[in-house]
Amino acid sequence: MDTDETAGGLGELFLRQARRIRRAYGERLAPLGFTLAQSRALEVIARYGDSPPRMVDLADRLHVVPRAVTPLVDALEEAGLVRRRVDPANRRSMLLELTESGARTREAFREARAEAAAGLFAPLSGEQQAELRALLEKIEAAAG
Repeated sequence: MDTDETAGGLGELFLRQARRIRRAYGERLAPLGFTLAQSRALEVIARYGDSPPRMVDLADRLHVVPRAVTPLVDALEEAGLVRRRVDPANRRSMLLELTESGARTREAFREARAEAAAGLFAPLSGEQQAELRALLEKIEAAAG
């Protein structure tokens, strides 16, 4: 079999599974009243820890234009999950912090993600899942 054909086939298979897990995750988030984009934004904000990101940092990490995060953050702020505060180093910028409710909701999102992943990977044994994880981590590391 041609290497290009094999790689292309793997790519297509990977994309189908990525769509499948996104759909499953979205279905688990819907009853919580949130979207996949909102959960991703909350996760990114949380990962900054004690150094809250600016709106532009969030946009960069989500790979969207800065104006696209405004309605996303508006919805998270309205839900009481995130608060904005002026960046003391640059008063034109806003920093984003998780609230206590945001931290609890992040855990609910993580559980929803774990359930979605468990469903996708259920056909694989524990050993196969570990092998797949190692292979994907190798690809991730090579990507930089």
